[in-house]
Amino acid sequence: TTRKIYRSGSSIAPTQPTNQDYNSLSPLCIQSYLVQKMNNGSGIQELMAAETRASQIVAEARIGRGDRMKQAKADAQELIDAYRGEKQAEFNNMVLSKGGSEGNAKAKLQAETNNEIQLMQGQFQRNAQKAVDVLLSKCCEVSLEVPTARIRSTQKLYG
Repeated sequence: TTRKIYRSGSSIAPTQPTNQDYNSLSPLCIQSYLVQKMNNGSGIQELMAAETRASQIVAEARIGRGDRMKQAKADAQELIDAYRGEKQAEFNNMVLSKGGSEGNAKAKLQAETNNEIQLMQGQFQRNAQKAVDVLLSKCCEVSLEVPTARIRSTQKLYG
């Protein structure tokens, strides 16, 4: 893009640029133009109008950014859902090819679990009395002999 420089007398400064010209001016030229306008007295109104326009541009940019973010989120969710559906279909095909239907595999697993539970309950019934006898024997049988290591350590301390 080309920049337009407006000459005012002997110094370089913008003179009455249009709104289209503001986009091509350097910040220094715009600043000198605004200083010149403020010296004339009508610069305050133009400055307030420019500030209002700038705030409108910022607000529009924020709204546009929010809209783009919402659209990107929706697009990403569509991609995620498509990928999830594809992987779920692959998984279902693999399960069907290896073990039949889902209900059949569930019934087989339930039957195996029930068999293991019955085996464990049978072992518990057979070994319950043995476990009680071992616990009682360890609690009731008290040895009154003092270990030789204890005797030696006591003799060293008090000896």
